[in-house]
Amino acid sequence: MPTKPTIARIWRGRSRRDLADAYQAYLQAEGIPPLLGTALGVQQLREDRDEETWFTTISYWTDIAAMTAFTKGEPTKVHHLARGAEFLIELPERIEIHRILIDEQGLR
Repeated sequence: MPTKPTIARIWRGRSRRDLADAYQAYLQAEGIPPLLGTALGVQQLREDRDEETWFTTISYWTDIAAMTAFTKGEPTKVHHLARGAEFLIELPERIEIHRILIDEQGLR
């Protein structure tokens, strides 16, 4: 089984700053665990701005077929969490799917 990702699936959403900590906890409890059990890797990013906070979740996949199996056949469809509308300013309408062209992290 391949262990190097060729696909990055990127989700972005934004919340009000006063809800950001609660949303982060919810997202980490409900949105991230299913990815951890299936994707090759997951990153969650947070950017606090003056009045809103942006969240980005990137999951890494061996290929489109693996990602499609996880999403039950619809890799570009956004699957909202049950309480997403409670926390997000607006529900995201799309997922980005990128082919990974260079994967050299070399972190020190």
